[in-house]
Amino acid sequence: MKYRRLGKTELKVSVIGVGTWQFGGEWGQQFSQSEVDAILDRAAELGINLIDTAECYGDHLSESFIGSYLQRRNREDWIIATKFGHHFHERFTRTDNFKADDVVRQLDDSLKALQTDYIDLYQFHSGPNEAFDNDELWSVLDKQIQAGKIRHLGTSIGSNTNVHQTDASTRVGSKVIQVVYNRLDQAPEKDVFPSCERQDLGVLARVPLASGYLSGKYKPDAVFGETDVRHRHDRESTILKLQEVQRIGLEEVPQGVDMAAWALAWCLKHPVVTSVIPGCKSPEQVSANASAAVLADVDHPQSSTAV
Repeated sequence: MKYRRLGKTELKVSVIGVGTWQFGGEWGQQFSQSEVDAILDRAAELGINLIDTAECYGDHLSESFIGSYLQRRNREDWIIATKFGHHFHERFTRTDNFKADDVVRQLDDSLKALQTDYIDLYQFHSGPNEAFDNDELWSVLDKQIQAGKIRHLGTSIGSNTNVHQTDASTRVGSKVIQVVYNRLDQAPEKDVFPSCERQDLGVLARVPLASGYLSGKYKPDAVFGETDVRHRHDRESTILKLQEVQRIGLEEVPQGVDMAAWALAWCLKHPVVTSVIPGCKSPEQVSANASAAVLADVDHPQSSTAV
């Protein structure tokens, strides 16, 4: 495994993380604790130390799975990133709440679900600029840092072109940007990444497999079930994406190389990207994801082999 410095946090994170939206049950599979344990155990075996979750992946359900796991393992071995700003009601249904007093409640609920005293990275979760620009929110969050509940703040931008929130990171104390970035969606390279570089922000690339389209498992005629979030995607857009993926597989992915690993390595080759956080539904997928660390450019300016 390779590790990189997560911007001004100075945390050393594995270049491959574990995204955990799937644990909330919106990706066509309901998980048991034993299945989550097996996934995270495999991640630990392979040197992965970063878990990304959120309050609304289920009603703190993903966090609860992770918390139960952490109770039976060494908490210090993991860097836990979670998010705030949404309330889960039922599958695919959320309401926003970025009010300062409610965010403190959300933080306490996340700490309880995760069964931990502190969160390594607490992220503003895809909220509007109006909510982001509320100084009271960031003042309250700074007090939570002083209280020891949070180590560092980050921003998961909802739009991968939201340079407003990215540019304001240093002012509000946010040290990490999480953004959609993959071979099919390179928009952050234009404005967001240069801003991250100027401010020395860590960058977490989410959806690095383009919602699984870049996994190489689906042909253009693939149909997703109603319990899978991809069922909600525009059908014509899905077909076009999968046709493009088919072309990429034929023209860009080296023969004999797993497409998913290639796609993750493609993200990691950008000098601004610290880590990718793909989802995974099995220990085998964790192993496949981890293989991308070898494919990625080892000359990345922040890469090392030690935490």
